[in-house]
Amino acid sequence: MSDNTEIKLEDKIRRNLRRVIDPEIGINIVDLGLIYDINVNEENDVQVLMTLTAPNCPFGDMIMMETEFAVRSVKDTNLVKINLTFDPPWNPDQHVSDEAKYQMGIL
Repeated sequence: MSDNTEIKLEDKIRRNLRRVIDPEIGINIVDLGLIYDINVNEENDVQVLMTLTAPNCPFGDMIMMETEFAVRSVKDTNLVKINLTFDPPWNPDQHVSDEAKYQMGIL
């Protein structure tokens, strides 16, 4: 598969992930900076590296499940693996988009 197709699929995945909202903050997980990496290989297998706002996030399981569903629902994706990491730890000053910072009142 060409690089252009991979980029387009990654963009579709990222766009779909914007529909996953952190219920405590009310902002999508992409703008919150919870998505660290999206990797799509030649077979359209997708690996997402993500974090949560805190290791003990009460909605962590729900966010992870919605993330996987959002990726799987993108046409042409094959196998999907969601990897959770806390390294580096999420930090709103470093990871949150300017739009989300504005919504959170920190910009």
